[in-house]
Amino acid sequence: MSTTDPHPLPFDALQALDESGFVARLGGVVELSPWVVQRAWQRRPFASREAVFEALAGCIRSAPLDEQLALLRAHPELAGREAVAGTMTPESNAEQGRLGLLALSHADWERLHALNARYRERFGFPFLVALRLHASLASVFDSFERRLHNDPAQERDEALGQVCEVMRGRLERTLAEAGATA
Repeated sequence: MSTTDPHPLPFDALQALDESGFVARLGGVVELSPWVVQRAWQRRPFASREAVFEALAGCIRSAPLDEQLALLRAHPELAGREAVAGTMTPESNAEQGRLGLLALSHADWERLHALNARYRERFGFPFLVALRLHASLASVFDSFERRLHNDPAQERDEALGQVCEVMRGRLERTLAEAGATA
């Protein structure tokens, strides 16, 4: 199931899912890292959508450093090789497409390509940003430039926070309000 499904899952239906159904339905909320959803299932039942988010975010924050880094590295670069090859998840395609990252001018693509390279060299994972929190490509570029000055530990924490914000947006699209029906 893709989190881009136009029919959100009613919250009570989420509560009734077994582990495999839960992972199948929510697996796309965390980019190519179903282990987060598998661990969050152990924390059920959930009182609300926010409680589901908190369980997922808690699994990310409490994971060992090597798992956190693997989670960060599982994400595609902005307008990077996955975008060019057409291999991004539907969720990432939709998120990057909203701000025009899949149809950049040559100058913007060159700038983004250079920023991606500098960032990956400095931190060892791609620049991660919750694009839904940005109104423009200029805002994304500003964030990129600013965060390149963070120290590695600070930036890892920032990137994990951004992953959680991406996850929050995907979860909101995937789950209906508590008590709602499809």
